[in-house]
Amino acid sequence: MLEKIKNNFNTQTWVLIPIAIAINIAIGQIVLLLKLPVFLDSIGTVLVAVLCGPWAGALTGMLSNIIWGIAIDPGALPWWPVAAMIGYMAGRMAQWGFFKSWWKVVVTGFVVALTAAIVSTPIAVYLFGGITASGSSFITAYLLQTGQGIWSAVVSTSFLTEPVDKITTAMLAFAIIQGLPKRTIGGYPKAEQAAVEGGTSQNQLYIAVGVVVVLVLFAAFMLRNILGG
Repeated sequence: MLEKIKNNFNTQTWVLIPIAIAINIAIGQIVLLLKLPVFLDSIGTVLVAVLCGPWAGALTGMLSNIIWGIAIDPGALPWWPVAAMIGYMAGRMAQWGFFKSWWKVVVTGFVVALTAAIVSTPIAVYLFGGITASGSSFITAYLLQTGQGIWSAVVSTSFLTEPVDKITTAMLAFAIIQGLPKRTIGGYPKAEQAAVEGGTSQNQLYIAVGVVVVLVLFAAFMLRNILGG
């Protein structure tokens, strides 16, 4: 086990991790301030998980929320187990070959979303009473007003928002990786996990961007209907 963990880390891993943490915190804080019903605070985590492995991804996610919580927003700190599991599961999916084409990345995002929903729900209920600083709490509050119980409202919100968020996150990470020079990618411990199949890297990049646009439009449509806008 220790050897498997060590295999995730080389010099380029340690250089990438702080960059990924900065990406997570910067985008996550912007989304939080805008009160959007998504998070997008795991793009850097997924990047590290795919290029370096699940343990490096888990470490990146954990450190992102700890640093974010200590330096900027204390509300981010309790979510570090969720962030760690996102990194770990994204890395596992990449190991199993689910980061080599756009449709497999969609599957990866969905599996990561289920993982995040399962881990985050008890935290949201027990520590925050279901209402957090995230924009998705507007949906939870609305569902509570309709008479749903707190567990039902939080779970419903998670299963509405997490797939859109995590698939978008995975697709954005995929697009970034496909946009990087092959020489740069080659130096990471798990570079082979980022090799595309079923088309050129450029085509996969275009498809990934297209899927992200569709997901954003779908999320806006669903939010409008749920909140009765």
